[in-house]
Amino acid sequence: MSRRLPIVLALALALPAAAGADPLPQGIVHPTVPPGTPLVELGYQLYAGNCSSCHGTQGRGVRTPTLSASGQLGQGPPLKRVGALAADFYLRTGYMPLSEIGIQPHRSRVLFDDREIRALVAYVASLGKGPAVPAPGTGSVSAGQRLFTEHCAGCHQVVGQGGYVTGAVAPQLLHASPVQVAEAVRIGPYVMPTFSRRQISDRQLDSIIAYVQEAKHPDDRGGWAIGHIGPVPEGLVTWLIAGVVLLGVCVLIGKRAES
Repeated sequence: MSRRLPIVLALALALPAAAGADPLPQGIVHPTVPPGTPLVELGYQLYAGNCSSCHGTQGRGVRTPTLSASGQLGQGPPLKRVGALAADFYLRTGYMPLSEIGIQPHRSRVLFDDREIRALVAYVASLGKGPAVPAPGTGSVSAGQRLFTEHCAGCHQVVGQGGYVTGAVAPQLLHASPVQVAEAVRIGPYVMPTFSRRQISDRQLDSIIAYVQEAKHPDDRGGWAIGHIGPVPEGLVTWLIAGVVLLGVCVLIGKRAES
């Protein structure tokens, strides 16, 4: 989905007369619809104005970069059978719309209100049978810590502070809701691998989510958190402090020996 996309002409002609004023030539399109308009119909109009230039009419996708009438390139994968799960994740995190094709999506300001998001999700879900938005349950924090360390910490760090991987940045999880964590695990956004239920069961996923939520507010009693940046940099800081202390002790011993 792209920020500055006019309604594709064929779709615009197909919109019902109740759609309201013509969409703006640039920027996010917020169609005006009469009260009682079904969510799928509103979602169709929102999709036509904001998503179709990258994802194609009826979610068929755009395989090669294509210049739109506004002069912006559009390219994106097909959305048929991705279900509500993917659309909900990308819209509620602000990963979409992208400002330009080819860049890594990242958490940013959400450009649609809740009703518009629900409408877009409903429309994308109507394009073909696909996974629904998950509803996480209660999990075990201790089991989640083990599972997170095994599957996730290599990229996101053990406390979910994010990190750098080849060709991308693994985001921190501070602002990720339980539903968004569950969605990301099943989707595998950008370079993140997709984990099926055979790899991580729904019960295990609930425990991972429980740990991620617990890690947002860690108990630092008896220690110095150092921003919760992980064991390796924390160890380097420890060695740095120890080196300064040892140097000070050596200087002090040397001065006493001279006297």
